[in-house]
Amino acid sequence: MILWFTLVQVGVAVVGGLLCMILGLAGRRPSDLSVGVLALVEVLLVVQIVMAIIAPFAGNAPTGSSLEFWVYLVSAALLPPAAVFWALLERSRWSTVIMGVAALAVAVMVWRMHAIWTVQIA
Repeated sequence: MILWFTLVQVGVAVVGGLLCMILGLAGRRPSDLSVGVLALVEVLLVVQIVMAIIAPFAGNAPTGSSLEFWVYLVSAALLPPAAVFWALLERSRWSTVIMGVAALAVAVMVWRMHAIWTVQIA
């Protein structure tokens, strides 16, 4: 994983998660803004998937468990669509909060993926 891209992913997910949680706790239902934030988080995760496929062929193999990394990455990629699906089914302020929690969970998972890729010795 590339450090600057990891920091961008974590930053976008944290800012988006806090924004969604603030909007939800202020009583706003899911809107283009809150769904768009999660869409941006998802786009960055798809780019990370492509980078994770290409990186070992470019000489940047993970030092930790590849299986653990991919489980984190696939799980993180499933969270934003699941949260948006839930938010569109139940259009309440709490669905916006749940989208925020999902974005914050993605931020933690991306940071853990970076640790698996760069720090651990298999």
